[in-house]
Amino acid sequence: MAIYNKQNFPVEKVRKYLEPGPVVLVTSQWENQTDIMTLGWHTILEFSPSLLGCMIASMNVSHELIRNSGECVINIPGVDLIDQVVAIGNSHGDETDKFVVNQLTAQPGDVVKAPLIGECFASFECRLHDGALVDNYNFFIFEVVKAHVDPQQERPATLHYTGEGIFRVMGEQILDQHQKFKPEMLI
Repeated sequence: MAIYNKQNFPVEKVRKYLEPGPVVLVTSQWENQTDIMTLGWHTILEFSPSLLGCMIASMNVSHELIRNSGECVINIPGVDLIDQVVAIGNSHGDETDKFVVNQLTAQPGDVVKAPLIGECFASFECRLHDGALVDNYNFFIFEVVKAHVDPQQERPATLHYTGEGIFRVMGEQILDQHQKFKPEMLI
């Protein structure tokens, strides 16, 4: 094992090393308005019920739609959607129809009114579970109430944003399935 020569690093850039999971596309709907936003700040909070925490800045149109509706869909794009992920992240929801502009297919949910994105390999319908941290921290706690996953995509490559315009791809499996690792050991 190597001993690393660590140096001081700007604390505002630690996300480069700590970003928790894949970039997702969050869809929301309130009344007749829908939106899609690119999101990288989310985390698993509980396994059962399945709770997710998401930081959605108040300046995003999606923030208002989710506050009003109490629901959204977390869609996981594959690497092939990198152009759409960036374009959605660089546009504003009240200026354009992001489904049309990015040639994405809105599909109806089974439980929530927010649409699923047909081109994403997984979509998780969510309801607001706890909004106590929204006013102070823009932190929503959602419960996944319905999950849709393409069974052909068992271990897909996913996009991870590390700041400064840099995306990484996660997908290489390095742990042999016969090793006795329990995910609970990480929490």
